[in-house]
Amino acid sequence: MSKQGEQDYLKNLGDEGRIHAFNKPFSDPNCGFHLKDMGTIISLLPPPPARLLDLGCGSGWTSCFFALRGYDVVAQDIADDMIALVNENKKRYGVTNVQAITSDYESLNFHNEFDCAVFYDSLHHAEDEKAALQAVYRALKPEAFLVTAEPGTGHAQNPATKRAKSMYGVTEKDMPPRLIVDLSMQVGFRKFQLYARHFGPVGVVPFLSLAGLRKLIGKLAREHYYSRAMGQSNFVVLWK
Repeated sequence: MSKQGEQDYLKNLGDEGRIHAFNKPFSDPNCGFHLKDMGTIISLLPPPPARLLDLGCGSGWTSCFFALRGYDVVAQDIADDMIALVNENKKRYGVTNVQAITSDYESLNFHNEFDCAVFYDSLHHAEDEKAALQAVYRALKPEAFLVTAEPGTGHAQNPATKRAKSMYGVTEKDMPPRLIVDLSMQVGFRKFQLYARHFGPVGVVPFLSLAGLRKLIGKLAREHYYSRAMGQSNFVVLWK
């Protein structure tokens, strides 16, 4: 899909959509999940003060949360009107440690400047996700790291996703950890770690005998769980 769809997305949503975007996460039906995600991401980041690159930040609510925690934030988005919302959110939250920039994260012009970076549900909008990861790799200092939280396998076939693509011309892709890790290793990241991102209730665990428990936590069970996790929407931490 064309990047023009991403640039025009907020305008095409209309006034109601703009209000929703400005008031996220509290305006969103998934508010609880967003807040839980932010808690997890902040727990994974280095402690402030640190310089943080927030990629595809949208209306900037995430950037303001990071700033309130004490990070020096560069909030990047491809759409000028989203960056305007970032600046409005800066005033609302009373933060001065957010610099909002309009740019394409596939061609960032930063080199060894950031202690950490975050893709929060934004990398899956890339035309060239490998180029985006390469640009972030260049932007990070040695030993710095990237945290991603992206939709897993099946996202692109979701009816709501298909509607968004059809109505607004935006790019929507599956972006499971398996793909993120593979491309990140290709561009130079040296190691990764996976953290669970839960969106639904955990099923009741049946009673297990000692033998059954040993079987459950055995090598094959661990490998099966890991394989599934690499296809699902989970947090990935990648070190330069």
